[in-house]
Amino acid sequence: MKKTAFNAIHHILGAKMVEYSGYEMPVQYKGINYEHETVRNNVGVFDVSHMGEISVKGKGSLELIQKITSNDASKLTPGKVQYSCMPNDTGGIIDDLLVYKISKNDYLLVVNASNIQKDFDWIKSCNSFGAEVSNISDSVSLLAVQGPKSVEVLQKLTDINVREMDSYTFTIGELAHIPNALISATGYTGELGFEIYVENKYAAHLWDAIFEAGKNEGIEPVGLAARDTLRLEMGYCLYGNDIDDFTSPLEAGLGWVTKFTKDFIHSGFLKIQKEKGTTKKLVGFEIKGKGIPRHHYEVLDENNQIIGSVTSGTMSPTLKKAIGMGYVSIENAKIGSEIFVNIRNRPVKAVIVKTPFIK
Repeated sequence: MKKTAFNAIHHILGAKMVEYSGYEMPVQYKGINYEHETVRNNVGVFDVSHMGEISVKGKGSLELIQKITSNDASKLTPGKVQYSCMPNDTGGIIDDLLVYKISKNDYLLVVNASNIQKDFDWIKSCNSFGAEVSNISDSVSLLAVQGPKSVEVLQKLTDINVREMDSYTFTIGELAHIPNALISATGYTGELGFEIYVENKYAAHLWDAIFEAGKNEGIEPVGLAARDTLRLEMGYCLYGNDIDDFTSPLEAGLGWVTKFTKDFIHSGFLKIQKEKGTTKKLVGFEIKGKGIPRHHYEVLDENNQIIGSVTSGTMSPTLKKAIGMGYVSIENAKIGSEIFVNIRNRPVKAVIVKTPFIK
């Protein structure tokens, strides 16, 4: 298994370590609910260095990104970040990603850990524009600092006015005396937060500086398990669960990052799908009985007929109730519709609700 530059720190802190996308990663430290509530109320720090970073530079860089992503990267200006999808040539999703515009003809794509090589190979295969494409994932360490007090913590470490940073913007500068740190007002928890990219050689120093700065703010390390409950409460998709090579952006409710003002790979198919409508849709639901929905559980109608399947599910630490997401046939996808989730061969009543699950 690969290890991030924070691996020794996780072991020293007693984290429960698991294999995740080829990396040894912390799944929890003091407990899922404790870490979840720390992020909702104070500030938590995630090692997300397993995520991939792909640099796209030079002449043809914008043209390449426009071809491979569904959102319109021409709208980006230096310092802006864009959430997007990378469609494949059969109507599915190769990956979801962030696109950073560093400067003219200089972009950084941040992709899911499990897809790094797949994405890199795909991007190279689509590069008929002469752009310089480099996989720099192994040289970058990444911490997500998330929670309402995250700004208080980071502001102690930099002269950059992070308090004034708008969501989905970034800047490159000195943080904790580390040069050229990329500070991004992004995250996947639904809370105020930042993601910090540095060279691996600064990783340990960055961790120590952030925890020293946050010691009066209730700062805690957070593992992958709480990362999942936090994103699910917000109704955010997780690649491999809620979206994959066989689900389209439109089925997944990602029409807002699927722009038909430009051409991209298989955009013609997706445009027709938008015009005709999809046959299934990703929805959120709340369980009304006992049980927790899990990935791949069947979704049934009142006649016990299979109408879909669960993609993600958990006991929400904030709501204290079981919630989930899944694909159901379009005629059963209305808000308020009653469905049943087959939990351990027992149909359990649930109702389709609007996401996010928490406001």
